[in-house]
Amino acid sequence: MIKFLVYVAIILTALAIGYLVRVFELASSLKGSKPEVITEKDNRLQARLMLAFLFAFFAYTIWNLYEFVPRMLPVSASEHGVELDWLFNFNMAIIFFVFVITHIALFWFSYKYYGRKGRVATFIAHDNKLEMIWTIIPAIVLAVIIIFGLRSWNKITSDADPNSMVVEIYAKQFDWTARYSGADNKLGNANYRLITATNDLGMDSTSAEGKDDVVVKNEMHIPVNKEIEMKFRSRDVIHSAFFPHFRSQMNVVPGMTTMFHFTPTITTANMRKDPVVIAQMSEINAIRSAKAKQDGTPFKPVEFDYILLCNKICGNSHYNMQMTVIVDSEQDYKKWLSSKPAFYAAPAAAPKKEVAEVK
Repeated sequence: MIKFLVYVAIILTALAIGYLVRVFELASSLKGSKPEVITEKDNRLQARLMLAFLFAFFAYTIWNLYEFVPRMLPVSASEHGVELDWLFNFNMAIIFFVFVITHIALFWFSYKYYGRKGRVATFIAHDNKLEMIWTIIPAIVLAVIIIFGLRSWNKITSDADPNSMVVEIYAKQFDWTARYSGADNKLGNANYRLITATNDLGMDSTSAEGKDDVVVKNEMHIPVNKEIEMKFRSRDVIHSAFFPHFRSQMNVVPGMTTMFHFTPTITTANMRKDPVVIAQMSEINAIRSAKAKQDGTPFKPVEFDYILLCNKICGNSHYNMQMTVIVDSEQDYKKWLSSKPAFYAAPAAAPKKEVAEVK
């Protein structure tokens, strides 16, 4: 019913606007004026509106910065992420500078040189100097950005250190599975033909390297200040493994293995103490509390956690394809990993039964 009333209101509003326009046209006709003819007065009004819009637009931009910058990602939790943040800020500084200069020029010139009676515009067909300026300067700036970007990209996609820890992330609609390489730091073979109800990853039971592989779901742990080589596989469609707080992302493509490596630098416990994170989580919990109160449901505060997201629309439940990532100290990580059995762990030996001798 509400939707119907909204549609009726929209239709009536459109009709009212149409009638008002018609009344204005009839009134102008009776006065003998020609509304289709643009006067100097009209141009002056438009020029002033242009200048007013410039100030309003900049005020809105400043408000957006004030309102939403505090809600951006906190400090990077990886080594390469610090450089990527610098590159992002460098790009934004250039973009913002060009944005301000071009918009000031656009609206100021629209105001200063509005159409006046007797004024004739000057048309410049070609200017070599101008062409050189707006071709060479942007080319140099773009070259610098691309060089810095490629250098940062190569840092995480080049060959990883031989001593780095190997972890595989396996994607399927709509969850993630992590496989750790075990004591030998080598992942066992896997093939989609070996996938069964109890072997989601298609791990090869005859592969010696896979005997100590550890498979976990829902929550994965990694040690701080140790290089991690991430390898990615997909069962079904293209996913995109996105670690926002580590500034890392990689497409996960069926039929091939993609990879990158990074070094986490801040544990989950320490990131929870960051003032920006505390402020953001307080705001989130306040919203959740108000919603729970409105719905009459129990409220449970949430804590900050690193997270692995799918950043490629992969189906109906794409929004829910996520995995918690915990960054531990080296000691806590080893303790956690030792509590997880290998996927092909040998079954515990059955207790011996004593059998009475029958004579």
